[in-house]
Amino acid sequence: MKTMLPLLRRTHPILSTSSFSRLFHSNCRPSFSRRSSEITLFGLRASNMFRCRDDVMRLFGVRQLSNSCVGIKADNDGIVRFSFGDLRNDRSLKRLSEEKGRGRVAVEETLKKKKMSRKRKLNELRFYRLKAKKKMKSPNPEVRIRYKLDKAKRKEAWLIEKLRKFELRKAPAETYDPEILTEEEKFYLKRTGEKKKNYVPVGRRGVFGGVVLNMHLHWKNHETVKVVCKPCRPGQVHEIADEISRLSKGVVIDIKPDNTIIFYRGKNYVQPKVMSPPDTLSKAKALEKYKYQQSLEHTSQFIEKLEKELEEYREHLSRYGRGKDNA
Repeated sequence: MKTMLPLLRRTHPILSTSSFSRLFHSNCRPSFSRRSSEITLFGLRASNMFRCRDDVMRLFGVRQLSNSCVGIKADNDGIVRFSFGDLRNDRSLKRLSEEKGRGRVAVEETLKKKKMSRKRKLNELRFYRLKAKKKMKSPNPEVRIRYKLDKAKRKEAWLIEKLRKFELRKAPAETYDPEILTEEEKFYLKRTGEKKKNYVPVGRRGVFGGVVLNMHLHWKNHETVKVVCKPCRPGQVHEIADEISRLSKGVVIDIKPDNTIIFYRGKNYVQPKVMSPPDTLSKAKALEKYKYQQSLEHTSQFIEKLEKELEEYREHLSRYGRGKDNA
């Protein structure tokens, strides 16, 4: 062994005493960081520590060396404590706290919260699910009806909040001359509108930008256009006629019993540059609004049904209680 050591020192320059001492003293000088008030073990510099680690790995052939280090930290209270961790992680946390303008402890707490948020959500959902199952399987019918009623009311409030997003501000009405038509002109336009086959459908989406655009495209070649409303509730045709006449500035000639409206473009008609009005919804958003409206309608009907059931059950209880008392 004694004979092998000088031979190794000659072959490996790292193992020579002069080169190893030079390497250690150049890379591992003692340092004190004023910013973080931190002295690492053996006084190694953070920048030179990883270079020294690589040299040590080459020296001893060790594969699994960790990047963690032991340090001494001074708290705000003046207590000196040992700390175990990665210097690079410490620096990233400090940089994060400086960017956000908060303390290091607050940043660590937020990181912990982010890690635990998913688990906490799952636990909360599990708790509410069990709670709902207990109420649904309750032997008391009033508890079951009330649970359903509360759930339906929450859904109704949520749907009303969603529908508020689709409310658009109406643009200020532009000044235009309303054309006065005689009875003979109205009769002529009505007959021509009935004979012609050009029409614009108004479906479940209701009145949106595409309906008005199609009307202007028809008015390019024809004086009149039919607007067919299907499906349509009783009384909704007049609302649609008023809305379309406001947006397109057309004249309503006739409203038929099969929910068909005949529109006249006007004597002094000029095709606008923007044929789709800005205060209207797009095709996709109009369909989304219709779905929320349908859901709200069914939910309100279900709430009425549940309230009726609750009243009937209470009446039954009062009658049953009276009969028991009389007996």
